[in-house]
Amino acid sequence: MKLITTLTQTNSEHPPLVLLHGLGSAATIFKSIIPKLSQDFRVITVDLPGHGQTSLDKAQAMDPQSLGTAVFDSIENEYGIRRFHVAGNSLGGWIALEMAAQQPERIVNLTGLAPAGLWLVPATERKASEATLFHLARLLKPFIGVGLRFKIVRKISFSSVSPQWNKLSYETCYDASIAMVQASGYFQLWDGMITRRFDAKIAESTPVTILF
Repeated sequence: MKLITTLTQTNSEHPPLVLLHGLGSAATIFKSIIPKLSQDFRVITVDLPGHGQTSLDKAQAMDPQSLGTAVFDSIENEYGIRRFHVAGNSLGGWIALEMAAQQPERIVNLTGLAPAGLWLVPATERKASEATLFHLARLLKPFIGVGLRFKIVRKISFSSVSPQWNKLSYETCYDASIAMVQASGYFQLWDGMITRRFDAKIAESTPVTILF
């Protein structure tokens, strides 16, 4: 399937950098850091299936390896770019790892920001408690714009996501909340992780940085 991607600038002298968001998020999560990154890279953001601007295609396999293939194909078809830097958060980090394992010659280097998939024992089913933020965002959808102006609401919504939730801007919190509300592929991508873990091998020639 074709994933919706956005190229921030077209200076061909700058190397391409692909950014991959996590489950229930969207390319908008990178909005605050794109201006800085664009000084050195042609930044390409990607919306995963049923997230952001990419529609949910039920024919698309949702496991991280298949999503990695979809990212490769979408970037090449849209921009003619085959080799790039890649960075991903959570599920996006797992997808990036799979991409480096699949086609290491196409990855300049990889940065995983708290990547999913590195657990020792894969989940065997969805846990209702882990969908709390998704259901909370849906429930509070009519009040998100106003509610997030209150510190207590931001704490409830983001303290489980980041220990520095109180440093997140209103815009970042709003974008993240809207992305969650609009994530029609949330459970499909979640199911794509169940019973799986990242256990492939990445060539030693591919630089990898993992940050937790």
